Amino acid sequence: MADLTLSLDDSLWQQAREAALRDHTSVSALVRDHLSRYVDAKRRRFESLDQLDVIAARNDSRNDKSWQRDELHDR
Repeated sequence: MADLTLSLDDSLWQQAREAALRDHTSVSALVRDHLSRYVDAKRRRFESLDQLDVIAARNDSRNDKSWQRDELHDR
């Protein structure tokens, strides 16, 4: 496991320690959990974007028509 050095305000460090104590865990575990969720969310977002790219590449519904503003607002 890698070691990490963080620079935090004293107030934030104290609040993190108190939160960790209430949750019966450590500040390291809180940081590890947060980073894990952050990285997972980013991974899922990029996977979703990749899937959208695949769908867009398969879609053949191109329209060369140039829309006019008035046409878009016709009712």
